[in-house]
Amino acid sequence: MNAYAWLAIAIIAEVIATSTMRATQGFTRLVPSLMTVVGYAVAFYCLSLALRTMPTGIAYAIWSGVGIMLVASIAWAFQGQRLDWPAIVGMGLILIGVVVMNLFSDSVSH
Repeated sequence: MNAYAWLAIAIIAEVIATSTMRATQGFTRLVPSLMTVVGYAVAFYCLSLALRTMPTGIAYAIWSGVGIMLVASIAWAFQGQRLDWPAIVGMGLILIGVVVMNLFSDSVSH
């Protein structure tokens, strides 16, 4: 599998883990706690596989940018988090940064 596929799996696992963390209620509820711990384990394992061929800074920029947007979107849709215009604009700038980096940076191997 290529590095971007491993990174995508890592991001999805991290977003699931982060999104279920609130439901752990301080790690006092078993099922959400297991989902959080297993999600982070899968995320870091898959990230380590992506880092075999992908530069760390690029992988982490994509991981954090996409993760921020997905976690905020899930929190808005399912947990009642309010996203005001500055938050939306900020996430848009993060997305633009990730796209610019991937399309135009010589640091990214295509």
